[in-house]
Amino acid sequence: MRLPTRSVAVAISALGGAALWWRRHPSACPYSQRFWVQAPHPFITRDRLREALGDVHGKRVLEIGPGTGYYTLPVAEWIGPDGRLDVVDLQQEMLDHVLRRGADQGTASTIHATQGDARRLPYPDDTFDAAFLVAVLGEIPDQTGALGELRRVLNPRGRLVVGELWGDPHVVPAGQLRRRAEWAGLGWERRVGPPLGFFAVLRPQA
Repeated sequence: MRLPTRSVAVAISALGGAALWWRRHPSACPYSQRFWVQAPHPFITRDRLREALGDVHGKRVLEIGPGTGYYTLPVAEWIGPDGRLDVVDLQQEMLDHVLRRGADQGTASTIHATQGDARRLPYPDDTFDAAFLVAVLGEIPDQTGALGELRRVLNPRGRLVVGELWGDPHVVPAGQLRRRAEWAGLGWERRVGPPLGFFAVLRPQA
């Protein structure tokens, strides 16, 4: 059954309006809409994340905004039982979901969940060997502040990986990300993946 042209136009307009509102009002995806973060992620694949992170076996790694664990669970496996993966999210429901899945997978002892805000991370300086966040930075009202906090908790030889995907209402384009990273004391090392969906590898600057 075909919808009338007017109805289609109204639906598209409403969808566009909602996306614009969401972009202008950064906020985390609520747990009730978690199906958005559970869908396959084109371009920003797990294999590309692994390439961007490098060898994390036995390392201490931080993830901001794990959602329901799309990237968390494989990263926990890459780290192994001798390492530790800390995950931070505003929503306790998301963290509980990740921990349940980790228990099912057998990596619960590697994953440590903390409810918190990326702009005020509850860790000492130089804590982590690596950190990552995927399609999350644009949801944070103060992106430069969050990047600065991530730089603070990374050790001087650590790396930060930021994943971005076009089509996400909160996407942070590469040029904008590079500028904000520089303001936060992070240098752009390289991009993994095409412009439509990529992981940026950033390093702390002296």
